[in-house]
Amino acid sequence: MVLSMKKQTIEDSEINMHEEMRRAFALLSGKWKLEIMWLLNQRLYRFGELRKAIPGITQHMLTAQLRELEADGLVSRTVFAEVPPRVEYEITQKARGLGPTMEALTAWWKEYGQSVPIKQATRGRKARSS
Repeated sequence: MVLSMKKQTIEDSEINMHEEMRRAFALLSGKWKLEIMWLLNQRLYRFGELRKAIPGITQHMLTAQLRELEADGLVSRTVFAEVPPRVEYEITQKARGLGPTMEALTAWWKEYGQSVPIKQATRGRKARSS
């Protein structure tokens, strides 16, 4: 089987890998989705914990990004019938398949991260000083 970025042939059916990869990238595109996924790959989070763990994200943006990830089947949301309501987020089994990708990105960052210039946050809410 020959693989190329443009087309991949499997059993006489043609798959345009460029278009398929664009779909894959779209699932995780956005300023916050990869960070949310990385955190949820570590453990289950409540909404407020996620918001505190991601400096600069607004409540509105976190809600929007979580809704998109949930709609794409990468994050599951559990609401507990309590007062006040408790909502927990975790990655799905489908998203756990991205684990090797996250591990590879972590390994790459450990090797090359020091060579990447630090950028100042220009959008979102200001991070709180601890």
